[in-house]
Amino acid sequence: MVSETAPTGELCSIPALLARNARVHGASPAYREKEFGIWQSWTWIEVAEEIRAMAEGFLALGMARGDYVAIIGRNRPAHYWAMVAAQMCGAIPVPLYQDAVAEEMAYVLEHCGARFVVCGDQEQVDKVIEVQDRVHSIEHVMYNDKRGMRKYDHSHLHWLHDVQAEGRAGHTRFDGELDRRISELDYDSTCVMLYTSGTTGKPKGVVLSNRNIIETSKNSSEFDHLKHSDEVLAYLPMAWVGDFIFSIGQAMWTGFCVNCPESPETMMTDLREIGPTYYFAPPRIFETMLTNVMIRMEDASPLKKRMFDRYMKLAQEVGPAILDGKPVAAIDKLRYALGNLFVYGPLKNTLGLSRVRVAYTAGEAIGPEIFDFYRGLGINLKQLYGQTEASVFITQQPDHEVRSDTVGVPSPGVEVKIGENGEVYYRSPGVFVEYYKNAESTASTKDAEGWVATGDAGFFEPDTGHLRIIDRAKDVGKMADGSLFAPKYVENKLKFYPDILEAVVFGNGREMCTAFINIDLTAVGNWAERNNIAYASYQELAGHPRVLDTIQEHVEEVNRSVAEDEMLSGCQIHRFLVLHKELDADDGELTRTRKVRRKIIEEKFHDLIAALYDGSTRISTETEVTYEDGRKGSIKATLELRDAAVQEPRHRRMAAE
Repeated sequence: MVSETAPTGELCSIPALLARNARVHGASPAYREKEFGIWQSWTWIEVAEEIRAMAEGFLALGMARGDYVAIIGRNRPAHYWAMVAAQMCGAIPVPLYQDAVAEEMAYVLEHCGARFVVCGDQEQVDKVIEVQDRVHSIEHVMYNDKRGMRKYDHSHLHWLHDVQAEGRAGHTRFDGELDRRISELDYDSTCVMLYTSGTTGKPKGVVLSNRNIIETSKNSSEFDHLKHSDEVLAYLPMAWVGDFIFSIGQAMWTGFCVNCPESPETMMTDLREIGPTYYFAPPRIFETMLTNVMIRMEDASPLKKRMFDRYMKLAQEVGPAILDGKPVAAIDKLRYALGNLFVYGPLKNTLGLSRVRVAYTAGEAIGPEIFDFYRGLGINLKQLYGQTEASVFITQQPDHEVRSDTVGVPSPGVEVKIGENGEVYYRSPGVFVEYYKNAESTASTKDAEGWVATGDAGFFEPDTGHLRIIDRAKDVGKMADGSLFAPKYVENKLKFYPDILEAVVFGNGREMCTAFINIDLTAVGNWAERNNIAYASYQELAGHPRVLDTIQEHVEEVNRSVAEDEMLSGCQIHRFLVLHKELDADDGELTRTRKVRRKIIEEKFHDLIAALYDGSTRISTETEVTYEDGRKGSIKATLELRDAAVQEPRHRRMAAE
């Protein structure tokens, strides 16, 4: 069983860690933010003062123990501080996805019964006001950015700066009460409530305690030797458990600096300016970065393109071995050093990854080709496997034991086992307390001994002890001939190509696999411009014959690769189509963390799937879409369906020989 002991000393809450950091790392930078093109920085002492003023301002508004405080906005220091300030008051922070539409937001606000809402800007305030007629628990709304807010009714609307000013002015009244509430916090106090992405239904509120967050932060920080001099970039959704662990949990435990970019549009520029030493990105971010690199190389001179291709081939051959300290021929080391001077070093600098000491990817499986590309550059990119219910970490890859097809060994303090049906189970100090207001789901997910069912299918490699995840257990199935069906394996291979943004593979219980493809508008649009191909929309470009020809080449190349895998060779794609629209979270086709909602896609595009299996070569369809302002509309399209060449599986070829 996992340890139930409290940490050494008084470090049993996030506010306690904050106080420790102010004492020990007082003059070191704690949070940075870029605003109006200028980086602003706060030391740990200054952060402690800002958070305390905010907490006392919350008390002035009547925040009580056990209240729920929603935080909605982009990554900004003040939003992180609001979460810690709420904890100081004995309240529970609930970060929400800032790109959620009002309807999604209303569900979470009503479900948790939020009395207070901290908004980033006018856009978020407007969404809260829109749903207040349904969410009756909200009493006070605060906002961080005051632009556009002057003419609003401020009877229950407050500028966060004014709330802090009220706290500072009234500190003599609130100091004693705030200190009492902070002293009441212990290891079993609720630290945060985070909502799941709702892949298969309504999001569930995951209650995480101080024990969950602090033990996980401590163990994972020690695993990778993180220290207070490290730098991270906080750009992923604040409602996602990973951002909470990296930007609050590990930051508070180690005392490292959290840097907030100015906007999503400036993220890559800000990444280069900060040069983080510790970096996390989901596969989609690494895919996008690689796509941009490939686009730039297509526009490079022939000499630069030849040099890039030559040295990247070398990087794939020897780069990962050099990174892992394995034996490599002296001549290859010399050639790699030259490659680092002329190609790898400048490329890493352009990507903002020159100083990265530890990088992770997770959320879904990353294509092995993409993974090896970054490792080939000398970037210590590793994989972890985690869940919101685990406070992120279930397994991690140790340095020098990194491979693209595993997710590593159990993280420190975590036990992992494989059920009889192949499902992965774990228990650890990070295991969530409960699903809020959902005892039935809690009981079905976590048993009496603390074991949690992940919903993923996997197995441990007998020789290495590393865990391999095959796919979501519910998505893994059998083809009609009994061969294994694991769609994510094929989808990730397809997404290695810069011009494929998303792929959804079908085939469970059927005689063959088929696929939907989303093109990457940036990559394919760049190609179209270089080739003087005019287009007016995504739909027009997606249906262009030359685009379809290119996608068919990619599908058939993936089929050749899949045919080499004895276990999954039956997952080759026989027919495919390029969708007339991008899969979108606003249309319910993806979660807010960009995971595919297969059931919804199957229901929404049932006519297209039927056409793929009945041999049709063309089909006309109409699809409902959601515009940026929330209005609904529809688009009509006639799609071309194509056959793709499949290969004889390798094990059958060898048997025949």
